[in-house]
Amino acid sequence: MERSVLTAAGYEGYRVSTRLVRECTGDFEPRTIRSAGDVFDFFSPLTEFDREHFYAVHLDAKSRIIGCDEVSRGTLDSAPVHPREVYKAAILGSAASIIAVHNHPSGDPRPSREDRSITDRLARAGTLLGIPLLDHVIIGDGRYYSMNEMGGM
Repeated sequence: MERSVLTAAGYEGYRVSTRLVRECTGDFEPRTIRSAGDVFDFFSPLTEFDREHFYAVHLDAKSRIIGCDEVSRGTLDSAPVHPREVYKAAILGSAASIIAVHNHPSGDPRPSREDRSITDRLARAGTLLGIPLLDHVIIGDGRYYSMNEMGGM
């Protein structure tokens, strides 16, 4: 039996492995995202939450959803987000691109200064990783704000 280099060198305790686990809760039809309105339709239940929830939507090369990752669950007016956490599952799942989406419990989907800042950071990280950020959609009461459509990207 062949031993790994790490085992032979006595470094087995330093070995790290990663795995992607898809949690399927039943049958589903792949959804194609063509606009921010499609994102809003898919994530409209976020309007019911009393705190911010931040998701990364992973898309394949044909803009079909291949995964959704809840990156952060925050407070009434913020949810901490770091690009490393947003892109971790996207990399493992071989996403071609991502869309960021979160809710504003206040009902007003207009972006805050922090929303604009994280959008810029995610876009720059996506460029480096080869997984572009296509949009950042903020969901409010019955309406949404698309950073892409409004020229904020």
